[in-house]
Amino acid sequence: MEERLTVGRVAELAGVTVRTLHHYDEIGLLRPSMRSAAGYRAYSAEDVERLREVLAYRRLGFGLREIADLVDDPATDTVARLRRLRGLLLEQRDRAAAMVTAIDRELEARAMGIRTTPEEQLKVFGAQLYDAIGSAYPATRRTEPRIAARIWDALGDARTVLNVGAGTGSYEPRDRDVTAVEPSAVMRALRPADAAPCVAATAESLPFEDQSFDAAMAISTVHHWPDPVAGLREMRRVARRVVVLTYDADGTGWRQRFWLTRDYLPEFADLLVGWPSLADLTRAVGGRAEPVLIPWDCADGFFEAYWRRPEAYLDEHVRRAVSVWTRVGPQAEQRAVSRLHEDVSAGRWAERNRDLVTLDAAELGLRLLVG
Repeated sequence: MEERLTVGRVAELAGVTVRTLHHYDEIGLLRPSMRSAAGYRAYSAEDVERLREVLAYRRLGFGLREIADLVDDPATDTVARLRRLRGLLLEQRDRAAAMVTAIDRELEARAMGIRTTPEEQLKVFGAQLYDAIGSAYPATRRTEPRIAARIWDALGDARTVLNVGAGTGSYEPRDRDVTAVEPSAVMRALRPADAAPCVAATAESLPFEDQSFDAAMAISTVHHWPDPVAGLREMRRVARRVVVLTYDADGTGWRQRFWLTRDYLPEFADLLVGWPSLADLTRAVGGRAEPVLIPWDCADGFFEAYWRRPEAYLDEHVRRAVSVWTRVGPQAEQRAVSRLHEDVSAGRWAERNRDLVTLDAAELGLRLLVG
């Protein structure tokens, strides 16, 4: 028989009051669908699943009316809703990590007798992940021409292009009619004056009609989306061709292929928990995945770009333009940087990675999805 949980037992397990559950019942948000042997109303396994989502959204600060719309969304199933929840929780964690980093810096400044300005003290409380790291982008995040050539070639003869998660506009082809989508106000503000027009929206809910564009592109941004698969499907909906630059985290090989995550930053693995497989991402665009090699002198300062230049990771400006460092948190970052600095200074890094010096390009999991 299906397990039935009484109102009291559910309240105890969930850490809420019986009165809260009665309120959810009264407003139609969560009604027990079964009866106990004694005739009392009871919760089924499906009811408990719904309650889990309701409580998660409540703890994220959503109102009950908003929650009802989210959990009753007919376009999603349980897996899609869990992925959306996970993305929102990661965003909350990233925002908290950015705030902790800002507070740590202020504590260091105060220890040296330096007072931060009122603007600096308040700015972090409105910051999202890209808002926290966005100001560092112009210095190190530039178009890498060899990777750009692959992307633009994959766009084929597309004349109208939608750039989803566009950031500051890197890799936008100048010879095509481009429309950009970017949710972060800071990133939108950093776009050059002559950049393509930019719309404030998210990948999972693109404000365009079906087949509005010849092609849609998303470059090094999918890992920030709350629901990557949903976002890629949206791109397919609005465009006839889809081109995505992303990362392959399948299997166990990725743990060994990059010395930075292997030897200094094992916390990177935590960021990939629940990440869709490359097969899932490829299916979502309805195409194929191609490896993209990273040149040793890559101009775009993404996470793996400095694989032959370890000293770059010791530069605060380089790290601040890469979301990985914010997401792993200041303790992991400081430990990794300190250990890397010691190994570079002592020659241990060079000895351990001497085979890299002869390589002009490296395969570190970068993938171009074309559909």
